[in-house]
Amino acid sequence: MNGTLYGVSVGPGDPGLITVRAVEVIRACGVIAVPRSSDGAERVALGIAENAVPELGKKELVELSMPMTRDPDRLEAARAAAVESLAAYLRAGRDVAFLTIGDVTVYSTYGYLHERVKAMGFPAEMIAGVPSFCAAAARLGEPLTDAAKPLHIIPAPYEGLEEALGLPGTKVLMKSGKYFGEVRRLLAGRGTDARIVERCGLSDERVYRSLADAPEDAGYLSIIMVKE
Repeated sequence: MNGTLYGVSVGPGDPGLITVRAVEVIRACGVIAVPRSSDGAERVALGIAENAVPELGKKELVELSMPMTRDPDRLEAARAAAVESLAAYLRAGRDVAFLTIGDVTVYSTYGYLHERVKAMGFPAEMIAGVPSFCAAAARLGEPLTDAAKPLHIIPAPYEGLEEALGLPGTKVLMKSGKYFGEVRRLLAGRGTDARIVERCGLSDERVYRSLADAPEDAGYLSIIMVKE
């Protein structure tokens, strides 16, 4: 019998925000998979899970190379290699928990692997978690929406970012990283301020209640919240 691949959301940073279901799956799986990237940001998920499930360290750990690049050929090669690595465990009847920070359905590396594994005939499930932007809003003590105002989740590298900033309601910008300086200039040009939570729930979390307070080098794990 084939094993099952689980895409396990571990939440934004605070191990207290991991769901009971996620902990159950991590404990039940003998193999733990984590993406490995050049900046090490994705390994944050492993640290969060280790704090919530101490026995995780006794399980087999598989690191899958996921380069931080827009090169389609490199991305395709990395994803194909990752799927083959996972398939080897699944064929052997072993269940695999693929850890992902935040929620598995929101800008997650796992999303690129899920459908491919299913297309190979293996069972695969997604385990929901607390999205980083929800945790960031709670940390700021500000609701994301109210009444009939819409909520827009936008990647900072989005080519139509300037136009998207003009949308009504609340805009949440994710994956800012090296684009943070550009985002700040665009917002300043519009006379718009924002709130920023960097590395929400982690030990080195930083909160900025104004663009003017945030450094130019705010990291990849930064959530920018723009409200009307």
